[in-house]
Amino acid sequence: MKIREINAMRGPNYWSVRRHKLIVMVLDLEEMEEIPSNKVPGFSDRLKEMFPSMFSHRCSVGEPGGFFQRVDDGTWMGHIIEHIALEIQTLAGMDTGFGRTRDYGEKGVYNVVFSYMEENVGRFAAEAAVRICESLIAGEAYAMDDDIQTMRELREAERLGPSTGSIVEEAASRGIPWIRLNKYSLCQLGYGANQKRIQATVTSETSSIGVELACDKEDTKFLLEQAEVEVPKGDIIRRESSLEEACRYVGFPLVIKPVDGNHGRGITVDIQNYEEALVAFHNAKESSKSGAIIVEKFITGRDYRLLVINNKLVAAALRTPAHVVGDGKSTVQELIDLVNSDPRRGYGHENVLTQITVNDLTKSIVKDAGYTLDSVIPKDEMLLLKDTANLSTGGTAEDVTDIMHPENVEMAERISRIIDLDICGIDVMTTDISKPLSETGGAVLEVNAGPGFRMHLAPTSGLPRNVAAPVVDKLFPTLGDTGRIPIIAITGTNGKTTTSRLIAHIAKMNGFRVGYTTSDGVYIQNRLLMRGDCTGPASAEFVLKDPTVNFAVLECARGGLLRAGLGFHKCDVGIVTNVEADHLGLKGIHTVEQLAKVKGVIPETVLPEGYAILNADDDLVYDMRRTVNCNVALFSMDENNPRIQALQRLGGITAVFEDGFVTICRGVWKMRIMRVEQIPLTYGGKATFMIKNVLAAVLAAHVRGISIQDIKASLETFIPSASQTPGRLNLFHFDNFKVLLDYAHNPAGMRALKQFIDTIECTKKVGIIAGVGDRRVEDNNEMGSLAAEMFDEIIIRQDKHLRGKTEDELIKMLSDGIKMKDPKKKTTIIPSEREAITFAVNHAQKDSLIVLCSDVIPDALDLVTRFKEQEANGAVEFSL
Repeated sequence: MKIREINAMRGPNYWSVRRHKLIVMVLDLEEMEEIPSNKVPGFSDRLKEMFPSMFSHRCSVGEPGGFFQRVDDGTWMGHIIEHIALEIQTLAGMDTGFGRTRDYGEKGVYNVVFSYMEENVGRFAAEAAVRICESLIAGEAYAMDDDIQTMRELREAERLGPSTGSIVEEAASRGIPWIRLNKYSLCQLGYGANQKRIQATVTSETSSIGVELACDKEDTKFLLEQAEVEVPKGDIIRRESSLEEACRYVGFPLVIKPVDGNHGRGITVDIQNYEEALVAFHNAKESSKSGAIIVEKFITGRDYRLLVINNKLVAAALRTPAHVVGDGKSTVQELIDLVNSDPRRGYGHENVLTQITVNDLTKSIVKDAGYTLDSVIPKDEMLLLKDTANLSTGGTAEDVTDIMHPENVEMAERISRIIDLDICGIDVMTTDISKPLSETGGAVLEVNAGPGFRMHLAPTSGLPRNVAAPVVDKLFPTLGDTGRIPIIAITGTNGKTTTSRLIAHIAKMNGFRVGYTTSDGVYIQNRLLMRGDCTGPASAEFVLKDPTVNFAVLECARGGLLRAGLGFHKCDVGIVTNVEADHLGLKGIHTVEQLAKVKGVIPETVLPEGYAILNADDDLVYDMRRTVNCNVALFSMDENNPRIQALQRLGGITAVFEDGFVTICRGVWKMRIMRVEQIPLTYGGKATFMIKNVLAAVLAAHVRGISIQDIKASLETFIPSASQTPGRLNLFHFDNFKVLLDYAHNPAGMRALKQFIDTIECTKKVGIIAGVGDRRVEDNNEMGSLAAEMFDEIIIRQDKHLRGKTEDELIKMLSDGIKMKDPKKKTTIIPSEREAITFAVNHAQKDSLIVLCSDVIPDALDLVTRFKEQEANGAVEFSL
């Protein structure tokens, strides 16, 4: 078995619009071809022995154990690999359950699709599942435990921590979209100009002064002392020579810690003499960036963490360091193993509690207590194993929010204002949190910026607290605010880029700061920031991350959808221009109907209150209305189209070409925008396919609340040119001939181009065409045949976008297509595009038309523009 490719889907996609994170693996069974599982001796028994937990898999049978019934009856190996990939993720602590295995369109090749929680884990699971299946077929042993541990480590390295994850989950539950901005904990909530950012539990609204103060324990303690908050007596020193005097001033027992420490690093508690203080001093020095060390009174009592968000106390927890309790017969190590056997304890943050690891610090603490790991400690004696109460080191937490004394609540909320932190964790030592600190002799030990939420979200005992909710409340205080910006997504076979550019122009003319993606680049306010085909999810995210953008127009092509899904989960308007035979035979898409399913993902992602804008003249596009969960608006070149009339009778919104006008209808009431001859983009109404693009664009603008007058003004100012519509009917007038540059790259596009150039008066039509490597032979043949109909003379060039084919192969496909239509058609082969264009313009007849079908628009535009400059300077012959 061989994996051809593995892709991670981060957004809605062809396979399941409801699942946002999928692995799609193209699996070639090679020599196994389609041998079912029941034809491999002993396979089912080995699978059941290795994965007894798979008896819970219902599969298509619909009941527990249904999957094994399928295995016994005989099923594809790709199907089995799908289930193994899901099961090993579950065994590694990531419970995922969605999977599908489908034909790819080639014998013995399958799309294996399954869900994941962390991308790197999902990719690893795909590869591991194939290895495991191969070992089962061969009857060989397999060390699955190593894979499980690897997946756990990958998950811990990649996933969001509990605090960040809880905020993201809370935001998502409210319909607030989010994007991870780096591989750590920096995340964006909302889109564009409406975004907020979090990094762990620090937000974009957190005071930088507050963070600086919290990180400087000296300043924190000074401010709290000035505010009459109970803090331990202490001193700040930087040199060992000052340690003895500080110890005398404060008095034993002591705590020594770095001024700028965090997460418990460099802290030593309950220091009883100078020798211990000296060791603690050097330990703190190692963890201190500034070299400043706090020597303060050790306050007896219990360790409490108070969490304040937006100046309100939301949770409090009693924290206990990792420990064991003696039973009078078990060794320390045996007691640790017993504690770690608690199913609530896991690796890293996978469970409520973390397993206790034995390291040098643990051994040192045990030794200081007079024991070793092999010692048996007395019954009921507690032995601490760590010097801090962090859950990440095996500590425990008990929720005590409801028993806090009101004075302590008021003190915590006051401290958050003194230090100026919107989210802060306050560490308190006291014997009883239900009494004021002034009565118990307790004290505030420190204030933390970016406190961990895990102990409050899932305490060892007590009531869990949704502490993420007040964070989201603060960032998005208005009820129903999702931090979104308007998103218009456009797909289809042809017309996507022009429609996207026109909608972006209309929005910009109406005061929006627009970011848009096209097949030639990403634009922010008409400034090109990324070049190339930018119709995939990475480009969409680029726009949605930009904090200056408040309106997004996103062109979404087939390739990006199949390869990696979308860069967003929901849009406000989804447009499908048309579906034609193009790119068939790629990524498992072999029919126009399958291609329509891919394109249909866009209208399926529209929000319920939004609009799917569909071409009523295209059967496959019109049928997409059946799968959407939103409003539907239709456009048509025929106002008498029965589909248009049916929606109008229901009071729906439509856009039609009627009596020479582009018209929007609400129900049966017409609102004429302008005559098509007056719309520059339509070239006086001659470019009928451009009228279709206009209909879709004005409909999108109308449903977004832009007035008819503003739409009209925008149409009048959108001039087809190399700057506004690069590669889309760019007509250049030379003294003796014309050059038309267009992106037509499939049969449907060529037919539309033919319809337009048939309206242009000229003495001769010369076409410069090229094949495309990721098209079928018959598609390139058809391109050649259409060119033979369109042009009096053809130049074949082939120096770009070979995509797996050779120049000679593509040239032959086009030549064969030309000969099928007209064996005598004059054809010249000039592989270099630059040389082909130069040849054509230097041999152009008077009043002829040269049509350049280019797939690398910027290069072609640059060359034609250079020739225009040469003509203006009096050149007789054009040169590269």
